[in-house]
Amino acid sequence: MAPHEPLLVLDGSTGEGGGQLVRLACALAAVTSSPVRITNVRANRSRGGGLKSQHVTAIAWLAKATQAEVTGLVVGSQTLDVRPKSPPTTLENRNIVIKAESRGASALLILQAVFPYLLFAGNENSDPIELEIHGSTNASFSPSYEYLDQVLLPTLEERFGILAERQLKKRAWTIGPLSQGIIWLKFQPVSRGQVLKLVKPWNSERQPGDLEIERIDVSILVPNAMLEAMQNVMVQYIAAEFPEAEVNFVVSEESGHDARMYVLAVAKSRTGLRWGRDFLYDRSAKKKQVETIAKEIAKTVTKKLREQMTINHAAVDEHLQDQLVVFQALAEGRTTYWSRETETRDKARSDPADTIREVIADLENLTEHNRERKDRTHKPFGFGSTHTITARWVASEVLPTVKWYNNGTICEGAGISF
Repeated sequence: MAPHEPLLVLDGSTGEGGGQLVRLACALAAVTSSPVRITNVRANRSRGGGLKSQHVTAIAWLAKATQAEVTGLVVGSQTLDVRPKSPPTTLENRNIVIKAESRGASALLILQAVFPYLLFAGNENSDPIELEIHGSTNASFSPSYEYLDQVLLPTLEERFGILAERQLKKRAWTIGPLSQGIIWLKFQPVSRGQVLKLVKPWNSERQPGDLEIERIDVSILVPNAMLEAMQNVMVQYIAAEFPEAEVNFVVSEESGHDARMYVLAVAKSRTGLRWGRDFLYDRSAKKKQVETIAKEIAKTVTKKLREQMTINHAAVDEHLQDQLVVFQALAEGRTTYWSRETETRDKARSDPADTIREVIADLENLTEHNRERKDRTHKPFGFGSTHTITARWVASEVLPTVKWYNNGTICEGAGISF
């Protein structure tokens, strides 16, 4: 019997220490047939760590598709071993249905785990893949279907040429009575022998008009009695924060329950950039007037959007940054986009010896271009949210040929091909 390839061991408490680390590690392991062990699974979650039902659903599907040996794949497990054996191109099924066992499991988070693998599952006939996922479409601590439809997928199409038809077949929430929703996608995987490439690079420096907001698309999902009030206050608050922007209501839908209230605002600039910020209402609504709640939601969404434009401005929004890392890492060539770094490079260090060692390492990592400094990837690094810096670390661990420069602002991808 052939000996096992050594496992890459990832500490699941590193960085954001939650489900994103697990999903990304398993996704990249499936694409590259790399054996991975994750310890301390979701150790940083206050409600208890270990695998949740949605993780088990996604990883079980990946394990079956890749003929992987798996241990620890049960709800609550703190350690997970995955040894994929079959590359994406061995996948024969072109019509895939994945059903979450738990009604509260997010269909969007399951998609995050399986989509990279499916993206490289091209066959000899270049057949498209149809994917249907049963789960929640509007869940706490998860992207919504609206964000997928209006922000992530349009960005992947524009920048990487990933065209995905999609449909919300049935909506489902984690608030109120639980049920299973259904999302459907149809897309063309990367052809055999080809690589994922940028088809339209971002500008590395901010251009005139990048932050000039021309239009804001608004999606409203609230109780019927609140729809008109929500529309009115969104117009008011957007006018106060973005006086030049046109307001366009793309979704105005009755949510089906008094506790279900969700709003997404997607700002679009004169140069074609987009940023999305949303709010799934999670506060007590007792004894509050409809107008009061509507103002709370509108204020929260527009404030987040304004902060994205001013304090944390970048060519993509904070939530999209971590979701793009996997595509940056798998693609061929360099990806970069302008941003304001949220962390300074020169931090105070308690040990002078550490300072000397890091300065020496910085000098060694300078490239011939002088403006580029190779990042050290042994721990979460770079600018952005905890999710983003953790995603970079995971991608660098599973794909050691990926290189990052200038505090995570430049990625030289692995150029995965089959």
